Amino acid sequence: MKNIIYYLFAFCIAQLGFAQVVINELDCDTPGVDNMEFIELLSETPNFPLDGYVVVFFNGSTSGMNSSYFAIDLDGLVTDVNGILVIGSNAVSPVPQLVISENVIQNGADAVAIYQANGSDFPEETIATIDNLVDVLIYGTADADDTDMIAIFNQDPRFVDIQQIDEGPGNNTNSIQRFVDMEDNVTYMAMTPTPRQLNDGSGIVFNGISINVDETQYGEDASFEITFVAENPLTDDLNFNILLNNQGFDSSDFSGNMAISLNSGQTMASTMITLVDDEEDEGDEVARIRFESLPVPFVQLNDNIEIRIVDNDFTMANFGTPLNPTFGNVTSTQPPGYYDSLDGLADDDLRQALQDIIADPNVVRAQTYADVLDILVDADENPLNSNEVWLLYTEQGRPKLDLQTGSINEGKWNREHTYPRSRGGFFDIEEDEVADGIDIFWTTKADSLRHGNSDAHALRAADGPENSLRNNRHYGDVGSGGYEGPMNTAGSFYGDVARSVLYMEIRYNGLEVVNGFPASNAEPLGDLATLLDWHRNDPPDDFEMNRNNIVYTWQFNRNPFIDQPDLVEYIWGTNAGDTWMQPLGISELESQEMAIFPNPATNSVHILGLSNEALVEVVSMEGRLIKTLKVSPQNTVDLNLSSGIYLLKITSEGKTSIQKLLVR
Repeated sequence: MKNIIYYLFAFCIAQLGFAQVVINELDCDTPGVDNMEFIELLSETPNFPLDGYVVVFFNGSTSGMNSSYFAIDLDGLVTDVNGILVIGSNAVSPVPQLVISENVIQNGADAVAIYQANGSDFPEETIATIDNLVDVLIYGTADADDTDMIAIFNQDPRFVDIQQIDEGPGNNTNSIQRFVDMEDNVTYMAMTPTPRQLNDGSGIVFNGISINVDETQYGEDASFEITFVAENPLTDDLNFNILLNNQGFDSSDFSGNMAISLNSGQTMASTMITLVDDEEDEGDEVARIRFESLPVPFVQLNDNIEIRIVDNDFTMANFGTPLNPTFGNVTSTQPPGYYDSLDGLADDDLRQALQDIIADPNVVRAQTYADVLDILVDADENPLNSNEVWLLYTEQGRPKLDLQTGSINEGKWNREHTYPRSRGGFFDIEEDEVADGIDIFWTTKADSLRHGNSDAHALRAADGPENSLRNNRHYGDVGSGGYEGPMNTAGSFYGDVARSVLYMEIRYNGLEVVNGFPASNAEPLGDLATLLDWHRNDPPDDFEMNRNNIVYTWQFNRNPFIDQPDLVEYIWGTNAGDTWMQPLGISELESQEMAIFPNPATNSVHILGLSNEALVEVVSMEGRLIKTLKVSPQNTVDLNLSSGIYLLKITSEGKTSIQKLLVR
């Protein structure tokens, strides 16, 4: 058991000699979003090169089975003048010498160890070992002792009495700190964190300098001031340089003094930055304000301050958003004859022939889950602003830069599986973390169900919190446990969702969409009747056709229910069991000047510009003839059509006009 005295947790492990490198401090849990966790290493001598060392984190949970989940190779790193090296997120202050992502370090019961080895020696799920062990800390946050982990490390004679050290309860403000007394007794205590400082307060005390900016976002034509503030007045002049460049944002995008001088006796200096307003659509960019270097005894209290530069030269597409859809401006890029093999088939034969097209292992490609992000920023681009993505469910644009990369999802967008992962059995593998581009891919087939995890036809950009709210619920009646989207949206995503889910059932063996709302997560996805209604009432528009074309360039397959919406009826709907025939083609003859009013329509229309009797052929968007009518001038044309997009081929006096009609 651990002794608790005034919220300080202490344990005397053994009389150990000082190793070359030890774990000096660990903060495994911070309040709120867990963004300030860090590990601090301490070398026996200052300015010690850490080549040949690796830090490994082990998961002590039942599912983790005492195996590694994160390893950091220390080659090329050097401890500071006090012998300290801090590894943590950019939110830690002072800023660590090695910055890693937020919320990486787990709370416990877990362990972290130093080895003389390489990072490649500890791939994920490597079982904890004492081979080449330098130091280890087993820790938790008021967790039961991980006896299995303790047993592994107490095989080393140096750690035969090792025990688990508590940082405190969950969301605590402590860190675990190592102390050595005059007799070399090692003690761990839970105290207020002291990154970049020796735990006993000795050594060189740094003077911290912070970067301050009034706003986090500026337009391309703005100017802003950067102020630098020291914790204590300077005893000598200090000159240092700063950097702003970051990926595409470089010196051509701004002007200003990058050499900063802080005079003796002062605590503040500043510089003015002016952004260049060019005429190119480079997309929104991020300037990263950071110190190039600071001499001892100075340390950066914050660093890598990100400032968004909003490009005012964004472009707009020639088609509308799903909220204000357009039709016919974007044409399908399907190859000639892509669906020819479906002719004359029905029922299971039609299903199989369709799967043979969209899951052909000789043609179709699977990309990584990381590649999907590159696909979505193009496929889901907001037609009104090329620097944004269009969000499913919430039906709004959001800057492409606001991709969720950490635990905070508010105001962020992420990847939404329209066919939920937990219901589909999809999962990640380590290679999924690498965006290796369009030309590197996996061979895939109908039985490759895991590849459903990264199938961009069924992945959409979505608001982070709304994606979490959606979870893995069925589609449809909320009272039955379904999901219909936010109440304040128009539902313009309904047809898009329906067609992507129905695509998944045909594309992958093992997936099924059924009527009703199955209770178990292991059961199929519902509700089929809802999805069919969504498909019928929200037909494919230009936005959906555009994304179908873009995904096709990556995966070499298409969503057939966007190209050929009527196929839905032949597989699940009113024409189920009927024989499918290749849609008829339409060739436009010499055109007359005509118009249809009203358009959109509900049931009937007038044909303006008609002077004699005409033959009107009503054709689906895919070219299938639905009905033929004879119409006299000035007469109302009663159509009695279900909601959707249609072409009216109007022939009179040897001339033909083709008009597009939206029926609501």
